[in-house]
Amino acid sequence: MSRSSYYHQPAEAVDEVSLVLMQLIDEEYTRHPFIGTRRMMHYLRRCGYVVNRKRVQSLYRRMGIEAIYPSPKLSRSNPQHTHYPYLLRGVTVTHCDQIWSTDITYIRLKQGFVYLMAIIDWYSRFVLDWQLSTHLEADFCVELLERTLASSSSVCGIFNTDQGAQFTSHDFIEVLKTHGIQISMDGRGRALDNIFVERLWRSVKYECIYLREFASIACVNDALEEYFNYYNHERFHQSLGYQTPAAVYLQ
Repeated sequence: MSRSSYYHQPAEAVDEVSLVLMQLIDEEYTRHPFIGTRRMMHYLRRCGYVVNRKRVQSLYRRMGIEAIYPSPKLSRSNPQHTHYPYLLRGVTVTHCDQIWSTDITYIRLKQGFVYLMAIIDWYSRFVLDWQLSTHLEADFCVELLERTLASSSSVCGIFNTDQGAQFTSHDFIEVLKTHGIQISMDGRGRALDNIFVERLWRSVKYECIYLREFASIACVNDALEEYFNYYNHERFHQSLGYQTPAAVYLQ
Protein backbone atom coordinates (compact mmCIF):
# COMPACT_ATOMS: atom_id res chain seq x y z
CA MET A 1 0.00 0.00 0.00
CA SER A 2 1.02 3.59 -0.43
CA ARG A 3 2.26 5.36 2.69
CA SER A 4 -0.46 7.99 2.37
CA SER A 5 -3.15 5.32 2.59
CA TYR A 6 -2.12 4.44 6.13
CA TYR A 7 -2.73 8.00 7.26
CA HIS A 8 -5.74 8.81 5.08
CA GLN A 9 -9.00 9.33 6.96
CA PRO A 10 -12.12 8.50 4.92
CA ALA A 11 -14.55 11.39 4.59
CA GLU A 12 -17.45 9.21 5.71
CA ALA A 13 -18.16 5.64 6.77
CA VAL A 14 -19.95 3.28 4.42
CA ASP A 15 -23.01 1.52 5.84
CA GLU A 16 -23.50 -2.24 5.62
CA VAL A 17 -26.24 -2.07 2.98
CA SER A 18 -24.07 0.09 0.72
CA LEU A 19 -21.23 -2.41 1.04
CA VAL A 20 -23.56 -5.22 -0.06
CA LEU A 21 -24.80 -3.13 -2.97
CA MET A 22 -21.23 -2.34 -3.99
CA GLN A 23 -20.36 -6.05 -4.01
CA LEU A 24 -23.38 -6.82 -6.21
CA ILE A 25 -22.50 -3.93 -8.53
CA ASP A 26 -18.88 -5.05 -8.72
CA GLU A 27 -19.82 -8.61 -9.72
CA GLU A 28 -22.43 -7.56 -12.28
CA TYR A 29 -20.22 -4.81 -13.71
CA THR A 30 -17.31 -7.24 -14.12
CA ARG A 31 -19.61 -9.60 -16.02
CA HIS A 32 -21.23 -6.85 -18.09
CA PRO A 33 -19.16 -3.62 -18.04
CA PHE A 34 -21.55 -1.94 -20.48
CA ILE A 35 -24.34 -1.72 -17.87
CA GLY A 36 -25.13 1.85 -16.89
CA THR A 37 -26.70 3.08 -13.69
CA ARG A 38 -30.30 2.77 -14.92
CA ARG A 39 -29.98 -0.92 -15.79
CA MET A 40 -27.95 -1.55 -12.65
CA MET A 41 -30.75 0.01 -10.60
CA HIS A 42 -33.24 -2.51 -12.02
CA TYR A 43 -30.76 -5.35 -11.48
CA LEU A 44 -30.42 -4.42 -7.80
CA ARG A 45 -34.18 -4.17 -7.45
CA ARG A 46 -34.51 -7.71 -8.86
CA CYS A 47 -32.01 -8.76 -6.19
CA GLY A 48 -34.46 -7.45 -3.59
CA TYR A 49 -33.01 -4.01 -2.78
CA VAL A 50 -35.04 -0.81 -2.89
CA VAL A 51 -32.74 1.68 -4.61
CA ASN A 52 -33.16 4.65 -6.90
CA ARG A 53 -30.86 5.71 -9.71
CA LYS A 54 -29.35 8.55 -7.69
CA ARG A 55 -28.03 6.07 -5.14
CA VAL A 56 -26.61 3.81 -7.85
CA GLN A 57 -24.90 6.80 -9.46
CA SER A 58 -23.38 7.68 -6.08
CA LEU A 59 -22.05 4.13 -5.65
CA TYR A 60 -20.60 4.16 -9.18
CA ARG A 61 -18.72 7.34 -8.31
CA ARG A 62 -17.47 5.90 -5.03
CA MET A 63 -16.26 2.76 -6.80
CA GLY A 64 -14.64 4.72 -9.62
CA ILE A 65 -16.48 2.91 -12.42
CA GLU A 66 -18.49 3.86 -15.47
CA ALA A 67 -20.35 1.97 -18.15
CA ILE A 68 -18.46 1.22 -21.36
CA TYR A 69 -20.37 3.14 -24.02
CA PRO A 70 -20.18 6.65 -25.49
CA SER A 71 -22.16 9.05 -23.32
CA PRO A 72 -21.74 12.68 -22.29
CA LYS A 73 -19.91 13.57 -19.06
CA LEU A 74 -18.87 10.02 -18.17
CA SER A 75 -15.24 10.59 -17.22
CA ARG A 76 -14.80 12.16 -13.84
CA SER A 77 -12.00 14.39 -14.96
CA ASN A 78 -10.94 17.75 -13.59
CA PRO A 79 -11.78 20.51 -16.11
CA GLN A 80 -8.73 22.46 -14.93
CA HIS A 81 -6.38 19.61 -15.89
CA THR A 82 -4.84 19.20 -19.34
CA HIS A 83 -6.17 16.24 -21.34
CA TYR A 84 -4.23 14.47 -24.06
CA PRO A 85 -5.43 12.72 -27.25
CA TYR A 86 -5.65 8.96 -27.68
CA LEU A 87 -2.51 7.92 -29.60
CA LEU A 88 -3.08 4.20 -30.02
CA ARG A 89 -5.84 3.96 -32.62
CA GLY A 90 -4.47 1.92 -35.49
CA VAL A 91 -1.10 1.40 -33.79
CA THR A 92 0.45 -2.08 -34.15
CA VAL A 93 2.07 -3.27 -30.91
CA THR A 94 5.31 -5.00 -31.89
CA HIS A 95 7.60 -5.04 -28.83
CA CYS A 96 7.86 -4.72 -25.08
CA ASP A 97 8.00 -1.24 -23.51
CA GLN A 98 6.32 0.25 -26.57
CA ILE A 99 3.13 0.96 -24.61
CA TRP A 100 2.34 0.83 -20.91
CA SER A 101 -1.07 1.56 -19.46
CA THR A 102 -2.78 1.76 -16.11
CA ASP A 103 -6.17 1.92 -14.45
CA ILE A 104 -7.81 1.67 -11.03
CA THR A 105 -10.41 -0.88 -9.92
CA TYR A 106 -12.54 -1.47 -6.84
CA ILE A 107 -11.57 -4.39 -4.58
CA ARG A 108 -14.06 -5.54 -1.97
CA LEU A 109 -13.21 -6.60 1.57
CA LYS A 110 -15.41 -8.38 4.11
CA GLN A 111 -16.07 -5.10 5.91
CA GLY A 112 -15.11 -2.40 3.43
CA PHE A 113 -13.14 -1.89 0.24
CA VAL A 114 -9.90 -0.60 -1.25
CA TYR A 115 -8.72 0.45 -4.69
CA LEU A 116 -6.17 -1.37 -6.83
CA MET A 117 -3.95 0.30 -9.44
CA ALA A 118 -1.70 -1.70 -11.77
CA ILE A 119 0.67 -0.80 -14.60
CA ILE A 120 0.84 -3.28 -17.49
CA ASP A 121 2.99 -3.68 -20.59
CA TRP A 122 0.70 -4.02 -23.59
CA TYR A 123 2.85 -6.33 -25.71
CA SER A 124 3.65 -8.95 -23.06
CA ARG A 125 0.68 -8.37 -20.68
CA PHE A 126 3.33 -8.26 -17.93
CA VAL A 127 2.19 -6.48 -14.75
CA LEU A 128 5.09 -4.16 -14.01
CA ASP A 129 3.86 -3.10 -10.57
CA TRP A 130 0.67 -2.60 -8.56
CA GLN A 131 -0.52 -0.92 -5.40
CA LEU A 132 -3.53 -0.74 -3.07
CA SER A 133 -5.00 2.44 -1.64
CA THR A 134 -7.88 3.37 0.64
CA HIS A 135 -8.66 6.48 -1.40
CA LEU A 136 -8.85 7.70 -5.00
CA GLU A 137 -6.59 10.72 -4.72
CA ALA A 138 -3.64 11.20 -7.07
CA ASP A 139 -0.77 10.73 -4.64
CA PHE A 140 -0.78 6.93 -4.60
CA CYS A 141 -0.93 6.89 -8.42
CA VAL A 142 2.12 9.15 -8.63
CA GLU A 143 3.93 7.02 -6.06
CA LEU A 144 3.34 3.83 -8.05
CA LEU A 145 4.35 5.44 -11.34
CA GLU A 146 7.60 6.74 -9.87
CA ARG A 147 8.41 3.37 -8.32
CA THR A 148 7.73 1.52 -11.57
CA LEU A 149 9.94 3.83 -13.59
CA ALA A 150 12.71 3.67 -10.98
CA SER A 151 12.72 -0.14 -10.92
CA SER A 152 12.41 -0.73 -14.66
CA SER A 153 15.46 -1.24 -16.86
CA SER A 154 13.80 0.87 -19.58
CA VAL A 155 10.86 3.23 -19.97
CA CYS A 156 7.95 2.99 -22.35
CA GLY A 157 7.42 5.04 -25.46
CA ILE A 158 3.73 5.73 -24.77
CA PHE A 159 1.81 5.66 -21.49
CA ASN A 160 -1.98 5.31 -21.76
CA THR A 161 -4.59 6.14 -19.11
CA ASP A 162 -8.20 7.22 -18.91
CA GLN A 163 -9.16 10.86 -18.29
CA GLY A 164 -9.63 10.47 -14.55
CA ALA A 165 -8.45 13.29 -12.31
CA GLN A 166 -5.70 11.10 -10.86
CA PHE A 167 -4.05 10.65 -14.25
CA THR A 168 -4.58 14.19 -15.54
CA SER A 169 -3.14 15.71 -12.36
CA HIS A 170 -0.10 17.95 -12.68
CA ASP A 171 2.14 15.68 -10.59
CA PHE A 172 1.30 12.54 -12.58
CA ILE A 173 1.77 14.24 -15.94
CA GLU A 174 5.07 15.81 -14.89
CA VAL A 175 6.56 12.42 -14.01
CA LEU A 176 5.79 11.20 -17.53
CA LYS A 177 7.13 14.35 -19.14
CA THR A 178 10.34 14.20 -17.11
CA HIS A 179 11.05 10.75 -18.55
CA GLY A 180 10.23 11.83 -22.12
CA ILE A 181 7.20 9.54 -22.36
CA GLN A 182 4.38 10.31 -24.80
CA ILE A 183 1.01 10.66 -23.06
CA SER A 184 -2.13 9.00 -24.42
CA MET A 185 -5.60 9.14 -22.87
CA ASP A 186 -8.74 7.13 -23.63
CA GLY A 187 -11.62 8.88 -25.32
CA ARG A 188 -14.52 9.84 -23.03
CA GLY A 189 -16.66 6.83 -22.15
CA ARG A 190 -14.31 4.51 -24.07
CA ALA A 191 -12.87 2.16 -21.48
CA LEU A 192 -12.20 -0.35 -24.27
CA ASP A 193 -9.42 1.98 -25.45
CA ASN A 194 -7.53 0.45 -22.51
CA ILE A 195 -8.70 -3.10 -23.23
CA PHE A 196 -5.68 -4.96 -21.85
CA VAL A 197 -6.14 -3.49 -18.39
CA GLU A 198 -9.88 -4.25 -18.53
CA ARG A 199 -9.04 -7.89 -19.29
CA LEU A 200 -6.55 -7.91 -16.41
CA TRP A 201 -9.21 -6.70 -13.97
CA ARG A 202 -11.57 -9.45 -15.10
CA SER A 203 -8.88 -12.08 -14.48
CA VAL A 204 -8.00 -10.62 -11.06
CA LYS A 205 -11.64 -10.57 -9.96
CA TYR A 206 -12.62 -14.06 -11.14
CA GLU A 207 -9.36 -15.85 -10.36
CA CYS A 208 -8.58 -14.22 -7.02
CA ILE A 209 -10.97 -11.70 -5.44
CA TYR A 210 -14.31 -13.50 -5.90
CA LEU A 211 -12.97 -16.83 -4.63
CA ARG A 212 -12.78 -15.78 -0.97
CA GLU A 213 -13.56 -13.08 1.57
CA PHE A 214 -10.79 -10.81 2.80
CA ALA A 215 -10.98 -9.64 6.39
CA SER A 216 -8.36 -6.90 6.08
CA ILE A 217 -6.24 -4.89 3.67
CA ALA A 218 -3.22 -6.98 4.67
CA CYS A 219 -5.06 -10.16 3.65
CA VAL A 220 -6.03 -8.88 0.21
CA ASN A 221 -2.54 -7.45 -0.27
CA ASP A 222 -1.00 -10.89 0.40
CA ALA A 223 -3.50 -12.58 -1.93
CA LEU A 224 -2.81 -10.12 -4.75
CA GLU A 225 0.94 -10.48 -4.30
CA GLU A 226 0.54 -14.23 -4.75
CA TYR A 227 -1.84 -13.81 -7.67
CA PHE A 228 0.27 -11.34 -9.63
CA ASN A 229 3.29 -13.59 -9.22
CA TYR A 230 1.19 -16.43 -10.66
CA TYR A 231 -0.19 -14.16 -13.41
CA ASN A 232 3.26 -12.99 -14.53
CA HIS A 233 5.27 -16.20 -14.14
CA GLU A 234 2.89 -19.16 -14.39
CA ARG A 235 -0.34 -18.21 -16.17
CA PHE A 236 -0.15 -19.05 -19.89
CA HIS A 237 -1.74 -16.64 -22.37
CA GLN A 238 -3.16 -17.86 -25.65
CA SER A 239 -2.38 -14.52 -27.29
CA LEU A 240 1.29 -14.99 -26.34
CA GLY A 241 1.51 -18.43 -27.92
CA TYR A 242 0.88 -20.03 -24.52
CA GLN A 243 3.86 -18.33 -22.93
CA THR A 244 3.75 -16.45 -19.66
CA PRO A 245 3.99 -12.62 -19.57
CA ALA A 246 7.33 -12.86 -17.76
CA ALA A 247 8.77 -15.20 -20.41
CA VAL A 248 7.94 -12.61 -23.08
CA TYR A 249 8.82 -9.44 -21.17
CA LEU A 250 12.02 -10.65 -19.50
CA GLN A 251 13.50 -12.57 -22.42
